[in-house]
Amino acid sequence: MTSTLEATSHDTATAHTSTARTDEVEQDHQLFTLPELSRLDEALTMSSRETGLRFTLYIGDLGARTRSRAEELHATSGGDPASGVLLAVSPGQRVVEVVTGHAAARRLPDRACALAVLSMTNSFAGGDLVGGIVNGLRQMSDQAGHPRGLTTH
Repeated sequence: MTSTLEATSHDTATAHTSTARTDEVEQDHQLFTLPELSRLDEALTMSSRETGLRFTLYIGDLGARTRSRAEELHATSGGDPASGVLLAVSPGQRVVEVVTGHAAARRLPDRACALAVLSMTNSFAGGDLVGGIVNGLRQMSDQAGHPRGLTTH
């Protein structure tokens, strides 16, 4: 799944989500505010918790072969790649890649990912990188639903 966008670069992870990125370029300023990082962290955590899938986020350059690089990141993002979902956003390249493991793909088909990416890129075009990512994660987790046997109260 590839689409275009406009945005900036960063990474976030929690105890429930694995980091899928290392900064390739050191920068002197913060790319996101603490409240924005908190929103991203919460969205990743909630998506993972609600679905039982492992959502990870990579924001940065993906190189010349964006899909191949995203697949490499997914494979090395920690945990079981089969139940993983990587959202890779490359603002400078204006590209979004979504990589799903084979178990995750059964619950999150390409069409659902494409709709989430379309929603994200619309937000990105309006200058809202964080909001686009948060809403895209919500859309994908809503589509994936709750894992069997897990009830919410």
